[in-house]
Amino acid sequence: MVRFEKKILSNGLRVVAAPMKNSEAVTIQVLVGVGAKNESERLGGISHFLEHLFFKGTKNRPTASDIYKELDRVGASHNAFTGYEITGFWVKLAAKYFDTGLDVISDLILNPIFNEEEMEKERGVILQEIAMYEDLPQRKVMELLLRSAFGNQPAGRSVLGKKETVGAIKRSDILKYRADNYTAKNMEIVVAGKISPEKVFEKIEAAFSGIKKGAKISAPKTKEKQKSPRIEIFSKKSDQTHLAIGLKAFDMFDERRHALGVLSVILGGNSSSLLYSEIREKNGLAYYVGSDDWLQTDTGLLYLRAGVSHANLRKTVEKIKGILSDLKENKVPLKVLNDAKSYIRGQMALGLETTDHVADFYGEQDLFYKKILQPDEILKKIEKVSQNDILKVAGDIFRPEKIVMAAIGRHNGAKKKEEYYKKLFSEI
Repeated sequence: MVRFEKKILSNGLRVVAAPMKNSEAVTIQVLVGVGAKNESERLGGISHFLEHLFFKGTKNRPTASDIYKELDRVGASHNAFTGYEITGFWVKLAAKYFDTGLDVISDLILNPIFNEEEMEKERGVILQEIAMYEDLPQRKVMELLLRSAFGNQPAGRSVLGKKETVGAIKRSDILKYRADNYTAKNMEIVVAGKISPEKVFEKIEAAFSGIKKGAKISAPKTKEKQKSPRIEIFSKKSDQTHLAIGLKAFDMFDERRHALGVLSVILGGNSSSLLYSEIREKNGLAYYVGSDDWLQTDTGLLYLRAGVSHANLRKTVEKIKGILSDLKENKVPLKVLNDAKSYIRGQMALGLETTDHVADFYGEQDLFYKKILQPDEILKKIEKVSQNDILKVAGDIFRPEKIVMAAIGRHNGAKKKEEYYKKLFSEI
């Protein structure tokens, strides 16, 4: 168990400090409750664009080089990420350089200059990033899966946006979006590592005193309209077909999420899973195959992924359908259930050895749930998951009206194939 302390500053900014006595490192993470689901269609990709622009220069460090040189000087790792409901910035460095890390990351968030020339350069970088992912079908198929699942609403659009929308975003759009969303009430700062919580709270309050209080702006709710399986097959010159199957589940607040997490491990979460054993080891159909869950504040998916030869797509999908049907109709063996729980326990223990994982663990809980559970509290919920719980969740989501599938590869006659898979999954 990692001890933590939490404080809400006078401006509403939430701070979590998690001291780790056996670490010589510290991670400082800034989480903002905004992402692609907050975007209008016209501004698709603005959350990600803005994330990039924070690193292009500040009032105190006018160029990207000024920022990177200071972090490199102390051997720091750093990065940022954009999701559907969260944007994050982090720096990990030796604990003795905590003040440097805090000074840089607070400068990025509070004092960006959004230079017009640098903005145009970074626009070009992001357009190349979009083009790169178009050429990576293993990544592209997940984008297509979400589009198939949710259509033309924020949950169904790419975090990167489209070339057309990114190309049309103006500096005034960036300034307004930042002003609306990068506020104390919509932000969380997490520090994990060799620290004193009291000193952390004092230094963060001083460093972020200039941030305005603001208020969280709610994203539009995702609408669910599906009545039957949705299947989309896309033709692309490639050496392999990349397959993704989604099963519409529930949001991150649903208590069934613990059973879903165990089910995901059983289905495709490790090298002992049903998918890995059946699809890869027994039949040699795929090099990579697995499953995971994608839970948001208002919707969620359990998804499966695999890369197979074009000729083996049908056989692979049929076997996956068979595995899903069996899980829906029969209890998993008790040993399989207990092994999945042990796997989750072990993976959690390994993750909480590092300062960045501890920051993720506490920060995202507090940002979304407004409370933090310790690892042992979460594991108690996992331990309570029964064979009947797994059977019930499988029965809830392994249904024709909750199934979506996307595949991308060399395929002719896509419409005919789509009809076959619709019929196949209608019988689950």
